[in-house]
Amino acid sequence: MTARLGHRATVATIGAALLALAAGPLPVARAAAPAGAAGQAARAEVPDGKSGLVMVLDSSGSMADDDGTGQTRMASARAAVGTVVDALPDGFPTGLRVYGADRPKGCTDTRLARPVGPLDRAGMKQAVAAVQPKGDTPIGLSLQKAANDLPAPADGSIGTRTILLISDGEDNCGSPQPCEVAQQLSKGGIGLRIDTVGFQVRGAARAQLECIAKAGNGRYYDAPDAKALARQLQRSAQLSADGYRFRGKQVEGAPQRDAAPALVPGQYLDTIGPGERRYYAVDLDAETTVQFSATAVPQAGAAVDTLDALRTRIAYGTDSSCGTSTEHFFQKEGATPLTSAVARIPSEKGMSSCDKAGRYWLVVERESKKGSDAARWPLELTYGSEKPLPKGVTPAQSQPEYGHGGKAAQLPTGDPRDVAGGTGFNDAREIGQGVWRDKVLPSQTLWYRVPVGWGQQLRYDVEFANEPTVDGASSVWSYGATQVFTPGRAPVGGGTAEFSPQSIYNGRPMALKMGTVPVAWTNRHESHPNVVPVHTKGGFYIAVTLGAKAAEIAENPRIGVVLRVAVLGDELSGPQHDAPLLAKKGDKQGYSAARQDSKAAGGAGWSGTATAAAAGGAVVLIAGLVLVLVRRTRRSA
Repeated sequence: MTARLGHRATVATIGAALLALAAGPLPVARAAAPAGAAGQAARAEVPDGKSGLVMVLDSSGSMADDDGTGQTRMASARAAVGTVVDALPDGFPTGLRVYGADRPKGCTDTRLARPVGPLDRAGMKQAVAAVQPKGDTPIGLSLQKAANDLPAPADGSIGTRTILLISDGEDNCGSPQPCEVAQQLSKGGIGLRIDTVGFQVRGAARAQLECIAKAGNGRYYDAPDAKALARQLQRSAQLSADGYRFRGKQVEGAPQRDAAPALVPGQYLDTIGPGERRYYAVDLDAETTVQFSATAVPQAGAAVDTLDALRTRIAYGTDSSCGTSTEHFFQKEGATPLTSAVARIPSEKGMSSCDKAGRYWLVVERESKKGSDAARWPLELTYGSEKPLPKGVTPAQSQPEYGHGGKAAQLPTGDPRDVAGGTGFNDAREIGQGVWRDKVLPSQTLWYRVPVGWGQQLRYDVEFANEPTVDGASSVWSYGATQVFTPGRAPVGGGTAEFSPQSIYNGRPMALKMGTVPVAWTNRHESHPNVVPVHTKGGFYIAVTLGAKAAEIAENPRIGVVLRVAVLGDELSGPQHDAPLLAKKGDKQGYSAARQDSKAAGGAGWSGTATAAAAGGAVVLIAGLVLVLVRRTRRSA
């Protein structure tokens, strides 16, 4: 078991709803699959022009060997590639490179059998059907060529470009060395990952493929038989297709505050390397609440250490701190999105040194241990501002307790409805109160958004399915995790005696409980880090993650999850004291009345304007923070 869960690990027993999940694949609501693509599982139906996949297929002489079922390894590989392309979304940029297919010997024998372009399922199947295993294994050269096969994202935008290497042996050419090539490629561009699938390999061959994947910011998938080959290829390809969808204006933070670019409220994109510190400047008045968030998005499953961290800080004057927040992975199975958020909240009496008007700095720092992913990580920043309530408006008292929204809360029951979670904050799938069913890949995080109004609180359970396991999986342990984020992207709810964000998963049913305190304007003046951020209504985010090692456990490519979601309490018309109740307007989809305020503003991925009903004061909300599955360390100056 990986060192990650410690004393927080618990195993829950789930009832009949989870047992039903194991009966077969879960249908997921999405656009209709194309002809011949039954069971399409991609979440991103429309390619974004920023991502792509090139499969590099071993076609050396050993692929003509029997795979133990009476057919050749190449025949099994052809079938697996066919399964993968059937499951990818329409038009997803996909290509095929082969090596060892054209002559009996030769260390330059690599060619692009199908250029990377909008997915042509029939063309891909025809290309792989024509490949005949013959020659040598020039893996290093093929990786170099494959990186050039992937078009660079347009306009310098950020996406996930994947090289998926399928091999039954190690490189026998020697130069260039595959691991060295993978390391060079991983440092040469943002968003590139190299996944490897070892088909019936062991010893030195497996060690080399594992080395390539680690150096290339990717994952190694072991495939001892044809079924495993198809399963593992699907997992890698779908992680590429379902990569985090970024939004924001490009900006380059400075290593020192004197050169920091000035920001206005909005959403931004940058990158950050190991050990780096990035400064951004903002000019603040004396009364506005501001919140910053920074979401680092490593390649899913890339190497990380338990204590690798992302830290945000607000600095003022001679670099004194007006607040800091540090988020850790707290697991070392593989990287997931990581969000840290921090706010400048003027004090009630206005006497703090951080209440002053002037220039402040947002500081983002990345800490990485030796052996962790050394690539630059995409960084999504949000900066939101919120004016104080109008004079004469008395806010309702704070709500620092979970109350009836604690872990013993009664949640919805009944048959689950199908839903497909988003890839991140920007495309999180909006859901309401009810029971929802989805499927998650190992190393993947799914995202949902739930409207929550003034006086209400979010409470939910995540149940991971009872899954058939592969041979030898009984000694393998992974984890399931969840976290909830405010409309400003601040993580709340985890790491307390009430809730715990993650637990062991080994293929058996397991559940997690999570929630927030009620939304109250005055929560901002409390002291607890799980209370302070819950100070404005809007779309609260739910993130659900499955650990990378689940790829060694589950027989199905995706693992079933059920979410039981409740929005508790009557919604108030505003943040003021004695605000009247809003009329309940739930619809047949199970959405709450707060749904009307949960839409993103301007496509930027955060809430726009919430209206304070009584005095007509506008509470401007824009964004902030992120990430997932982590306990937080938070310190206020």
